[in-house]
Amino acid sequence: MRALMLSLAVVLVPGFLSMGAVVVGKNVPVVPLTEARIRAEVTKGEQRAWIEYLHRSAEQMAADKAALAKERVGMVEVPGLPKQGFSGRAMRLQGGDAFYKSDEARRTGDIIVSFQTPAGGWSKNLAMDEPRLKGQSYTTGNLAPVAEQPGDFDQPKDPNWHYVGTLDNDATNTELRFLAEMSAAWPGHEGDKYRAAALRGYEYLLRSQYPNGGWPQVWPLEGGYHDAITFNDGAVIESLETLTKVADGVKVVTAPSEEEIQFARLRTYPGGQKMELPEASTEDYTFVPAALGARARAAVAKGLALVLRAQIRVPSMEGKGTVLAVWAQQYDPLTLEACSARNYEMPALSSGESADAMAYLMSLDHPSRAVVRSVDAAAAWFEAHKIMGYEFVGGRNTPGGRHLEKKDGAGPLWARYYSLTTGKPIFGDRDKSIHDDVMEISLERRNGYAWYSGGEEKALEEYGAWRRRQ
Repeated sequence: MRALMLSLAVVLVPGFLSMGAVVVGKNVPVVPLTEARIRAEVTKGEQRAWIEYLHRSAEQMAADKAALAKERVGMVEVPGLPKQGFSGRAMRLQGGDAFYKSDEARRTGDIIVSFQTPAGGWSKNLAMDEPRLKGQSYTTGNLAPVAEQPGDFDQPKDPNWHYVGTLDNDATNTELRFLAEMSAAWPGHEGDKYRAAALRGYEYLLRSQYPNGGWPQVWPLEGGYHDAITFNDGAVIESLETLTKVADGVKVVTAPSEEEIQFARLRTYPGGQKMELPEASTEDYTFVPAALGARARAAVAKGLALVLRAQIRVPSMEGKGTVLAVWAQQYDPLTLEACSARNYEMPALSSGESADAMAYLMSLDHPSRAVVRSVDAAAAWFEAHKIMGYEFVGGRNTPGGRHLEKKDGAGPLWARYYSLTTGKPIFGDRDKSIHDDVMEISLERRNGYAWYSGGEEKALEEYGAWRRRQ
């Protein structure tokens, strides 16, 4: 462990700040996932599962589209798109057991059920304040907020069928957690509709899992970077957490952390109303059939193996082989190589997603040697790459925009992305250029993305107590 920390600690000596900023690369799009690639790159014994997965995805997309078309038969006018919002904050999790017995919670639960896609998932960025109408799209616009240019990685294959079932922005797993809370509050027949929707959602997670244990951002697959195995926004980790509870099949009481309470104190809803403080709440999974629970258990085992395999190795500073580091934001589903997402999201080591992966591994009971080794390596990497004495300050209306500023006693901070080869912070822009200094990217991107964060410190703090228990 100590040797690993020493080998990594010199990566950032002395400056995470560039001594002369330059464009260090150009982001490239992901390689599409196709049957031809599967036949060329996957061993014969594993090809069948992957090809069946592609066919299942295509069949499900066709079924989803057919279901919507059937609703619209005979309609003179199709309802407009649902209102846009932030679904994750529109659904009150950890509201306290009494809240889920309220009319407000039942209304939210009914709205959630109305927006479930035929495949069993949900889209993202929905206001969730009105139920979906017959014939209405399952999604809101979900197009890039900045005008797209030809060749942008964000361009959807079909703008009218985009994010129809996704794990992005905490979608699907958030809805499933709310439904579990509703099931606990309504054990009788009034809660049956919430349990039925939850079961369909669990099937969605099981059917969308790749044969190697990962999850795409969007399913049914829609192409582009959405097909990558995605750690961003907790897609893989949150799905594992959901399915672990499904596999256990018991009631779970979850109390909010102090950080979650403090976060809620600082947040307001769009209308200016203060966010309610979270409270301990009960989630119910006792209604899960034994056969489904067994499938969920197998999926979790496969997913955990994927998390361990996806941890990236980097060259040892001694020049002798490689050492385990942390995780990327997304991966090619076949090769498990780090890959790009949006124009400014390049293949890289990703601190935020890595902290989430590390926290998940530390939550496991009776961790294996492989899990302990993985967590030790991640902790060493975080310790070696922390940035002290700086703050990332400013905002959209700050003259000059967001920037790093020296401050005695500040830190730790971590950059969002670190180079796979140099281990130093890197930053992307909408023109696909990659830089080694955040001040070299456009003001719009510098202000509009979380390039530095201190949230990873929590994983390091938890690591100390976790390590003493091993």
